[in-house]
Amino acid sequence: MIQTFVSFRNRLIILFRIRISDAMKKGTVLIVDDDRDVLLSARVVMKKEFPVVLVTTDPEKIPEILKKEEVDVILLDMNFRAGESDGEEGMRWLRNIHAADPDIQVVVITAYGDINLAVAAMKEGACDFVVKPWDNQKLLATVRSCYRYREAGREIRRLENTRRAIQGDVPGQMIGVSKPMQNLFDMVEKVAPTDASVLITGENGTGKELVARRLHHLSHRSNQIFLTVDLGALSENLFESELFGHVRGAFTDAREDRPGKFEVASGGTLFLDEIGNLSVPMQAKMLTALQNRQVYRVGSNRPLEFDVRLISATNRPLQEMVKNGRFRQDLLYRINTVVIHVPPLRQRKEDIPLLVNHFTGVYGQKYNKTGLHVNSDDMKRLENYSWPGNVRELQHMVERAVILADRNTLDFSGVKRQPASPVATMTESLNLEELERQAIAEAIRKHGGNMSRAAAELGLGRTTLYRKMEKYGL
Repeated sequence: MIQTFVSFRNRLIILFRIRISDAMKKGTVLIVDDDRDVLLSARVVMKKEFPVVLVTTDPEKIPEILKKEEVDVILLDMNFRAGESDGEEGMRWLRNIHAADPDIQVVVITAYGDINLAVAAMKEGACDFVVKPWDNQKLLATVRSCYRYREAGREIRRLENTRRAIQGDVPGQMIGVSKPMQNLFDMVEKVAPTDASVLITGENGTGKELVARRLHHLSHRSNQIFLTVDLGALSENLFESELFGHVRGAFTDAREDRPGKFEVASGGTLFLDEIGNLSVPMQAKMLTALQNRQVYRVGSNRPLEFDVRLISATNRPLQEMVKNGRFRQDLLYRINTVVIHVPPLRQRKEDIPLLVNHFTGVYGQKYNKTGLHVNSDDMKRLENYSWPGNVRELQHMVERAVILADRNTLDFSGVKRQPASPVATMTESLNLEELERQAIAEAIRKHGGNMSRAAAELGLGRTTLYRKMEKYGL
C-alpha cells in the first residue's frame, strides 16, 4: 500500500536535496527594503551566487515584479515607514506574496531582533529571518537554504500531477511499497506522537529531512515551528551565536540582541542536520544545553529555558566515531532515544519502477514531452544498478534522459554495470577526463554515496564534486 508521506504546508524537500551549485545558476532573488544602503549591500552579497538580483525600496511594486519575473527568494523588510517597528506592513506583504505564489521563499529582515515578530513571520510561512546588520556569510547561507526549499516545492507540485493520474487525488506522498519502507512508515507513525529525541540515519539522498518533517507533522507540535539547522555548514566561530543567540555588544558587529535557534524553535521541533560533523568542543556545548534545557546567549549570564522536540540526522557512523573518540557518547545518548534508519535505494529496488514513472511524469511535464515511457530492458538495468547517490541520483538520471529523448522511449542503455573502478579500467583508456570520471565514480561507490567522504578522498570540495558529477553524468 502506498503511504502518504509529504506535508505541503511545510513545502518539504522530497527524497533528495537539490544540487545547490547547479540550481542557483538560474535563481532569482528580490530584495525589498526602504534603505538604499541595505539594498546595495545585500545585492552585492547575493550576486556572488545568484545571476538575477532585483531590488526595490517600494513594496507596492512587488505584485508588478512578480508578474514579470519568476522570483525564487524574497528578502523582505518588515517595516517601511519611519518610526514603525511592529512589522505589520511586512506581515501583510508576506501574506500577499504567498497568496500570489505559495512556493516563493521569503526571508524577513528586521533591525530590532524581535523574536516574537520573527516567530510570527515564520508561522505565517516565512522560510527564515535575518537581523540587521547581518553577517554576509550567514545571509548567503540562509538564502541558499531557502532557495533549495523553493526548488523542492516545484518538484512536489509536479509530482502531485503525476500521482493523481496513477493513484487518484491524494495529497503529496513519498512512494514506497518495499518492506524496508513499510517498516520505516510504521516506525514514524509510532514515534511521531511522542516527544522522544530521534536520530535519523542514512546515506545522502535518501530523504532524512523528509522523515524529520513527517515526525513533526504527526506530532502534537505540528502547529508550531519546524526549524532546521545545517550543522555541517556552521563554522565554530558562529556556532554559539547561531544556536544560542547573542546580546548587543557581545562581539564586533553585535549591534542588537539576537535569539538563537533553540529560542526560536521553543514550543516546536528543532532539526539538527549533519550532527556528525560537529567538532568535539561544539559537542560539549551542545550537550550542556540539552542536559539543562537552557541556553546562555553569547555575552549574557542569564539562562534562557527552551522546550523543543529534538530530531537529529547524520550519514556518519556515530557509534564508530564514539569508539574513535570523535563523538561524545553522552551526547549520543541524548539524541538517540529512538533511531530511525532510512534505507538506501539499492535495498528497496521494488520501489524503483514507481520512482522512475513519477520522475518521468515530472520532467515530461517540465520539458513539454508527452507519452514518455521506459522499456522493460532498461527498467531492469535501473533495478540492477547500485545507486550510490540514491534517489537524488535517480532523479537526475531520469531528468537527463527526458531532456535527451527524441522519441517516446527513454534511453537508459548506458546503465550497464556498477560504477567502474579506475584500477580495473586503467589500461582501457588514458583519456584524462575518463580517468577522472572513473575516479569519482569509484570514490562514490567506495563510500556508499557519502559525498562528504568521497569529496575528501578525491581532494575536492563538495560543490566541486557535485559539479563534476553533473559534467560526467554520474
